[in-house]
Amino acid sequence: MMLLIASTAIAAPPKEIFWDDLMPADYAQKFTQEATNHDSSDWVQPDLDAPVVKALDGKSVSLPGFVVPLEGDSEVITEFLLVPYFGACIHVPPPPPNQIVHVKIKDGVPIDSLYDAITVTGTIKVETFKSELAQTSYTMQAVGVAPFDL
Repeated sequence: MMLLIASTAIAAPPKEIFWDDLMPADYAQKFTQEATNHDSSDWVQPDLDAPVVKALDGKSVSLPGFVVPLEGDSEVITEFLLVPYFGACIHVPPPPPNQIVHVKIKDGVPIDSLYDAITVTGTIKVETFKSELAQTSYTMQAVGVAPFDL
């Protein structure tokens, strides 16, 4: 007699990543926030060919950062850029594309303050997105957004 046991798949928790994880280990990033000219209105996004980490494609991850809203209303945002520091793409030139993630979240999410860091969880893809503000090397379909907690 054969005994069959039904199994249920348990999803692994998302991998917690940080901004350095979006750059190959052997890549020496040419851009630094300190070297940015904050007074110029002729901002140019540096290193548009910055390399990506292809192994992240399709992975479930969580990444902390700051929001630059793209789509939404006064209640919720449904599309935004996730950036590593406050003011990127708005008050200062954008970082290289491998340091920006274009995020979409189906039902939207309220963002209480753009000054506060958040953590976004979802599936990341190595994929280019271009907007008036910046070009990104990664996109993410978010399933959750939470306040950043140390």
